[in-house]
Amino acid sequence: MRTRRAILATLCLAGALSAADTSYYRDIRPILQRQCQGCHQPNLKSSNLDLTTYTAVAAGGKRGPALGLIVKYLTGEMKPQMPLGQPPLPAEQIDLVRTWIAAGAKDDTPAEEHETAGKPSTYALPPVITAIAFAPDGRSIAVSGNREILIHPVDGAAPPKRLAGLSERILSLAFSKDGSLLVAGGGTPARFGEVQLWDLPAGTLRHSVTLTSDTVFGVSLSPDASRIAAGCTDNTVRILDAATGKVLFTMGAHENWVLGTVFGADGKRIVSVGRDRAAKLTDAASGGFLENVNLLRGELSAVARHPNKEIVVIGGDERVPYIYLMDRPKVMKIADDTTLVRKLDRQNGAIAALAWSPDGNLIAVAGAAPEVNIYDAETGARVSQCKGHTAGIYTVAFSPDGKLLATGGFDGMARLYDPATGALKREFVPVPLEKAAEVRGSK
Repeated sequence: MRTRRAILATLCLAGALSAADTSYYRDIRPILQRQCQGCHQPNLKSSNLDLTTYTAVAAGGKRGPALGLIVKYLTGEMKPQMPLGQPPLPAEQIDLVRTWIAAGAKDDTPAEEHETAGKPSTYALPPVITAIAFAPDGRSIAVSGNREILIHPVDGAAPPKRLAGLSERILSLAFSKDGSLLVAGGGTPARFGEVQLWDLPAGTLRHSVTLTSDTVFGVSLSPDASRIAAGCTDNTVRILDAATGKVLFTMGAHENWVLGTVFGADGKRIVSVGRDRAAKLTDAASGGFLENVNLLRGELSAVARHPNKEIVVIGGDERVPYIYLMDRPKVMKIADDTTLVRKLDRQNGAIAALAWSPDGNLIAVAGAAPEVNIYDAETGARVSQCKGHTAGIYTVAFSPDGKLLATGGFDGMARLYDPATGALKREFVPVPLEKAAEVRGSK
């Protein structure tokens, strides 16, 4: 089925559509969002130009009002041609922009839809927490918010640093080993998927990369921090260069949404999981598909790797965590499961998050049930259970020394536990509420 934008473009080119029928909100904004906002947003205002809102588009940048220049840059009449370093926009998209400007470039954005990109959000209630990660030094923790990431001191001794961006939702977070880089994957549902690369010491955005027309899931960083893997709703895994943000490979072996990725211990391979029930092994250097790691069962939403071995744990709708070798000990057969090491207990709900402790001894399992189960990775025995959440848990992370487990989910509370005993050490609302929120728990 042809999209409304394609139909409009065809009619524009045929001269059968009046300029007044072209909409900024429905037709122009998605083009700017997909093709231009990676460089022209509040945190990355190339040429001092922000293209995330109508007001900013109208204001323009250092070369003057944008409305008089956009088409010239898109067509190459003015240099450099935009999008910079990317293929030129299709003629029909440029024609839509030209038609809208000719009609007076009116703003028809609904009042409730005006963007707040680059500005810290305000909160009346704690939002759902969908991503959490410890900094490598263990002294701070990154927590997802609405259109932002909040960096909290683990001891709560100071207010958080707030990193505001474009994506309405941040669904995954990954730190480089030296703590200089924070990678975030997310987006705004049904509009765009984005990978953000943050310079942590400076608190600035290095790159914003728009990948798809829907949210990005399960970003992971290679051990040497040179490459990023991201799961996408177009059934692909994208591999990005961490220095430039450039997409190196697009891997299309999956048959449904890809919800989790992890690099191997040597960074040479990637395991990705998704709705097609497969844990797929891919060559990280070429993007070539190698094989399925697992026997297909239920849909998969989470994957975690042993800190220094080529072993992964996967889980999803079936509620059972499975531990697999990445290397097959026997010749592959159809529906073969020879890479299976063991399976853990069936959980009380679908699995949404998995984490492996830094020493390789423990595995944390979380999901629709309001508790996190901690298992001995060698024996499969349950070591402890972390309670306190009132609903589903969507993200878990071990501290670098393995002495804390951070969790977050539907109730909007971030919690820190002792994974050895399951004891709650601290809980807090990670976002500033409009009315002062009481922070509970002991430090």
